[in-house]
Amino acid sequence: MVNYQHARQVKIRHMQCLLEVVSCGSLKGAAERLYLTQPAISRTLKELEDILGSTLLLRSRAGVELTEAGEVFAHFARMSLAALDHGLESLERTRGGALQQTVTIGALPSVAAGLLPRVAEGFQRLAPGAVLHLSDGPHGALIDLLRGGAVSMVIGRLGDPASMQGVSFTQLYTEEVVCVVRPGHPCLAAPELDDLSRWPVIFPPVSAAIRPQVERWLISHGLSEPPNRIETVSGAFARVHARDTNAIWMISHGVVRNELSDGRLIRLPFDTSLTKGPVGLMQRQDADPSPLESLFVKALHGAIEVLGYDAS
Repeated sequence: MVNYQHARQVKIRHMQCLLEVVSCGSLKGAAERLYLTQPAISRTLKELEDILGSTLLLRSRAGVELTEAGEVFAHFARMSLAALDHGLESLERTRGGALQQTVTIGALPSVAAGLLPRVAEGFQRLAPGAVLHLSDGPHGALIDLLRGGAVSMVIGRLGDPASMQGVSFTQLYTEEVVCVVRPGHPCLAAPELDDLSRWPVIFPPVSAAIRPQVERWLISHGLSEPPNRIETVSGAFARVHARDTNAIWMISHGVVRNELSDGRLIRLPFDTSLTKGPVGLMQRQDADPSPLESLFVKALHGAIEVLGYDAS
């Protein structure tokens, strides 16, 4: 049964303080983000724990960790603050004041094709009425959009160190490159690596995040770049071309996840584990995610869990 006396005593500042401590992993980080002193953060947390009659955080030299009670309260605190944010936004819209809230996301083709549809579905349930603006493309172009503020986060492969300056990367799962062909392709009778030189190949261009992994894989097998190749990141082109011709498509598994599951494309039995690499969430290092962006990240993690992506 709800203790309404406690409910009236819990303030927005209590919830914000707890969530910032959890987000930053320390009282010091939360104090800096909230422009408060560390003793003020400690007092606010103590007030909240006294109100609720429960210990919410365990503190050690390694940082802070939520207790079971803390996990439960933090979950509903996030929902409460997000609901308040949406309520205020809706009120402004009824007055003709503010525009509809938008989350702007950039995604590499492998993410856009395989993961994002499920993420978008979950996000719409968490934030009905919000606008989700999606952009896909090569790694370099998306990072430029991120740095320029045109997108708030990018989901994709970890880029080379030079391209990641000023960008944080949080790994979500790992993914490998696969070689796929249409059903009935002549090479399916006895697939071998030399097929990559016998048939046309749809190949990742230099701008693609997977290009270095593909080159390393070829070298490990004593192979050179396919002589008869089309270099593109266009999934729309490659799907049609691979379906209608004898081209072999070298592409991230996520791009063709659906086609492989329903038999529209067939994976060649080559060991491409060497191409496995991390896929993660990229943000500007100085980013301060909005409540709506935090809901998108929640939907992102939920979709990864439901789809069973490899977190190793």
